[in-house]
Amino acid sequence: MCGIIGITSTRPVAAKLAQGVRRLEYRGYDSVGVATLADNGIELRKGVGKVDQVDAELDFASAPGITGIAHCRWGTHGGITQANAHPHVAPGGRIAIVHNGIIENFLELKEQLLAEGAQFLSETDTEVVVHLIERALKVADSLEEAVHVATAQIVGSYALGVVCLDEPDKLIATRNESPLVVGFGEDEHLIASDVAALLEHTKTVVYLDNREVAVLTPGSCSIFDPHGEKIDKPRHEIDWDVEAAEKAGYEHYMLKEIFEQPAKITDTIRPRLRDHEVVFEPDTGITADILRGVDRVVFLACGTSWHAAMVGEFLFEELAKVPAEVEYASEFRYRNTPIPPGTLLVAISQSGETADTNAALEEAVRRGNRTLAICNVRGSSMTRIAAHTIHTHAGPEIGVASTKAFTTQLAALYLLTIGMAQAKGSLSQQQIDTMIMGLREIPQKMERVLDQAGEIQNIAKQMTSRSNAIYLGRGAHFPIALEGALKLKEISYIHAEGYPAAEMKHGPIALIDKQMPVIVIAPQDKLTYQKTLGNIEEVKAREGTVIAIATEGDEVIPRLADFTIFVPETLYSLGPLMSVLPLQLLSYHVAELRGCDVDKPRNLSKVVTVE
Repeated sequence: MCGIIGITSTRPVAAKLAQGVRRLEYRGYDSVGVATLADNGIELRKGVGKVDQVDAELDFASAPGITGIAHCRWGTHGGITQANAHPHVAPGGRIAIVHNGIIENFLELKEQLLAEGAQFLSETDTEVVVHLIERALKVADSLEEAVHVATAQIVGSYALGVVCLDEPDKLIATRNESPLVVGFGEDEHLIASDVAALLEHTKTVVYLDNREVAVLTPGSCSIFDPHGEKIDKPRHEIDWDVEAAEKAGYEHYMLKEIFEQPAKITDTIRPRLRDHEVVFEPDTGITADILRGVDRVVFLACGTSWHAAMVGEFLFEELAKVPAEVEYASEFRYRNTPIPPGTLLVAISQSGETADTNAALEEAVRRGNRTLAICNVRGSSMTRIAAHTIHTHAGPEIGVASTKAFTTQLAALYLLTIGMAQAKGSLSQQQIDTMIMGLREIPQKMERVLDQAGEIQNIAKQMTSRSNAIYLGRGAHFPIALEGALKLKEISYIHAEGYPAAEMKHGPIALIDKQMPVIVIAPQDKLTYQKTLGNIEEVKAREGTVIAIATEGDEVIPRLADFTIFVPETLYSLGPLMSVLPLQLLSYHVAELRGCDVDKPRNLSKVVTVE
């Protein structure tokens, strides 16, 4: 959470800082600020509100200077005030910093500093770091040494950008458990929380690891390990451009990303599908021997990725015949859960920077477990922690509410399941061929669902004045019910809950009346279809409004439900890729009709890099 960008260049940087922080606004949006090193001191401009709003008042681009830092905030310590906005400047007026993360021992440090006579101007934990660096600089030989001394006293997570008037062409960057990337431009170097802020200036980047320090000038980049030894880091070339992160004519990023899903599913599955098998790229290190030796799978994830993991649990047990379980990463990391040999721990994250998931993954590595990441961002922390990685190919996802990242995670899980099944012989070759053919057909079938966007918008009108909603699904579609409810909550602020359909009778049925919409996922499968029809009847008997997701050609559901959205028939195990699309569109249109900020919903951040 929070977005950071910093630049040291041979040219003025303020306009680039303003544009970069604008591209990072999905990470934090309650306040924004820019600090540049000018001839007469640090030029500090910051205020409360979204980037465009504050920029219109303060004109960030006109700030002088060839070195600077900028920040958009998602508050953790202290209210939404100008004083708490970043950047923060040291009392001496010579040092400015931006920070993403949480300083866990800031109260202890603040008490020490207050006892020494320090004066604090904000309620943030970040201001402690400013004082620590200023104190260290009195005896240090350089700014980087002062940063090293200061961060050695910090317990917690941080990504820091630091500038100082004493060394006006220098930018210091360091991180611990919060992402930070270094970019190599033309006569300039940059730092950012996310490559999206850098793509207009460079595609060549280095990802910093924990407690490494980067010392940047316009013409040089030196990186040091936690012990102060200079190291060489591999450079990565970003394979997408800034246009991929633009709206391309859509009103919102979220809508664009919903409609990108057929293409992104194709990008994720096509390189790995052969006529009769799944083949993973050599750099994943995933071999048939490794998969054959897996006796159990434990998924680690948070939020939407946790719902993908629940689908993965169903797939592994139903198709690969491998026991599986899903853990909230935030809980797993604090339990001493026994993990027997033969267990594969699979961590799932769009960004690869989710703090709780990465901490749980690191714990698994410490225990000696085999680990696999399913992640959308190459070079992210997760991909460096895990022994193996399956990269999804969703491309940049800017909307805070995840859509294409979720479905490409599902696609990766299908690939992994098929790979496991073929390695262990738990499915016949005919069954594997059927799965592969079904997966190949998914993108085209998704297009048919998206063609109904206008009809789904009309159905959304029925929900705009409602305060609550219930989502029901069975089997592989229960996680999709959870995901649908989460999407509605995230962007429209309507309270919604997902349940296994049979659990409705165990409490939630008490809530059903004329004001309660019930969204039911009801594919025509052999096991649960008739039971789900019974659930719909129970809702209608209590005058609830039923919105059903049904299989094309179903003639029964439309007679029972108030509204029906049809999805193409597919294999039951592939059904979640179909049923989630109308739920994404439904949530989007409800939020839009309610006048909500679809791409940047309140209180949420795209990447949760703090606990």
